[in-house]
Amino acid sequence: MFASSSGEIGILEAVILGAVQGVTEFLPVSSHAHLILIPWLFGWQTPGLTFDVALHLGTLVALVLYFRNDWIDLAISALRLLKGETDDPDARVALYIIVGTIPAGIAGLLLEDFLESFSSPTVIGTTLIVLALFLRTAEQWGQRKTDLGTMTLADAIAIGFAQALALIPGVSRSGVTITAGLFRGMTRLSAAQFSFLLSAPIIGGAVAKKMLDIARDGLPPGQAWPFAVGIFMSAVFGFVSIAGLMRYLQTRSTYVFINYRIALGIFVLFLTYFWGFEK
Repeated sequence: MFASSSGEIGILEAVILGAVQGVTEFLPVSSHAHLILIPWLFGWQTPGLTFDVALHLGTLVALVLYFRNDWIDLAISALRLLKGETDDPDARVALYIIVGTIPAGIAGLLLEDFLESFSSPTVIGTTLIVLALFLRTAEQWGQRKTDLGTMTLADAIAIGFAQALALIPGVSRSGVTITAGLFRGMTRLSAAQFSFLLSAPIIGGAVAKKMLDIARDGLPPGQAWPFAVGIFMSAVFGFVSIAGLMRYLQTRSTYVFINYRIALGIFVLFLTYFWGFEK
């Protein structure tokens, strides 16, 4: 239909996939599932390493821009940590982000390639549904009393280990960390905010690692504009997605995302077994 050859990405694909990545990276619905499903439906090549970097660089830009004031406060407070000052709530949050990043960082180095090998539509459809059920349970059982100022180191560690599970295809980084936050008694808004702050070091590290490969090999011919468009679209839609979810969770639950994940999971499994959907 609009397919590009040899895994190359065209401008139209860059626009659509960048927008899809920006929206789904921060909603608890699995960007991985959408970035496999959309190209399959349109008959496009699955985005390769180069464009994957563009998409994640865009979402990192969105994170930095939306939480720019928080990052400044956390950076200043992190300096206080070096002096042993942990009474400042921002200093504690900075410490929690550092500690919470460790499990996913280690898991990414040791298990990313192994878990990626299980990235089949059947696995993705199943994990979409399974996490939805866990998120539903968290919504029902969570006390929703804890915010960033009152969360504990144990909360951060639990959410950090949950983030490591995002390496499993179809899980969703924001979905699993928000779920863990709700199970730990956090409010929906605080769970989402900590989820986003916690994701930045992991996304940044992954982008930096892959950028080294691009710097060494260079962009494929004709891919400079799609690369730039992918970054721009992912950043713009990522910013809107963060802002929209943060406002939405001030007064509403995550049930709309739970129902969407279940419906999408069933759809993916249906396509897999009846329409020959393959990665």
